[in-house]
Amino acid sequence: MTPSVPPQQPELIEEIARLRDRRNAVILAHNYELAEVQDIADFTGDSLELSRKAATVEAEVIVFCGVHFMAETAAILAPGRVVLLPVAEAGCPMADMITPDELRAFQAENPGAITVTYVNSTAGIKALSDVCCTSANARAVVESLPADRRILFVPDRHLGEWVTRDLERDVVFWPGFCPVHQRILPEDLRRKRDQFPAAVVLVHPECDLPVCEAADFVESTGGMLRRIAELPAGTTVILGTEVGMINRLQRARPDLVLIPAGPDLVCANMKMTRLVHVRDALLHDRHRVTVEPGVAARARVAIERMLAVP
Repeated sequence: MTPSVPPQQPELIEEIARLRDRRNAVILAHNYELAEVQDIADFTGDSLELSRKAATVEAEVIVFCGVHFMAETAAILAPGRVVLLPVAEAGCPMADMITPDELRAFQAENPGAITVTYVNSTAGIKALSDVCCTSANARAVVESLPADRRILFVPDRHLGEWVTRDLERDVVFWPGFCPVHQRILPEDLRRKRDQFPAAVVLVHPECDLPVCEAADFVESTGGMLRRIAELPAGTTVILGTEVGMINRLQRARPDLVLIPAGPDLVCANMKMTRLVHVRDALLHDRHRVTVEPGVAARARVAIERMLAVP
């Protein structure tokens, strides 16, 4: 198949706008997407914000600029809508670190435990879970559960360790992780603090526990936006998350100096989507994401429990 040849950027943006109106579509973009994609999105946010938006939006078509599990979540929460993922190959290594068979075996080894599943997971994993969570509300989800029950936290060990670090809870962690956040090391933060002694260190809870403990603040990407709103103009921020977040934060606070915490903090999957892919998604229905009804029904229960937690 001959690859698409995009027109010039302004014309491409205008074509996307026309197609969006014609299809009664909404474009959702994760905070880690390329700046050009964030700039044309109707809504940009973290997983929790976009999950809530997908559940309530009235558009007939949802174009989800992110990775596959996010589009699956939108399809589960908006069963009557067409959900499109512009690049079919955009996946999530963390989501692939646990399979339904592995989760069933994990649950069998821990009878009676409550399964808490990070939203960065496949629909099949969500369908086997009691409740989902995001990095923004994982702590609140854990605190909402009966204190006398064991918790299985999947798939991100780092997030689970951070949100339960000072809770007297019986928690067993699946050994999954985000490869991007795993690259950030405590020595990276030490070097940056030596270079910028007055800087504020702000990291994502998908980082390893020693990194989180060495930071000034640990926040989801949505929490990062709220946190930087409180900082004085001119503050230097050492940012421990995927570099796409710099664009979002810089737009909100152009008066801050934002520096990545370490080298190569790029999620290749989040950077696959370009404007031409968004255009082609709307023009050719690329690529529709669906979830088998039985799986979707079970997964929806766990996601809705997540959304019900303040």
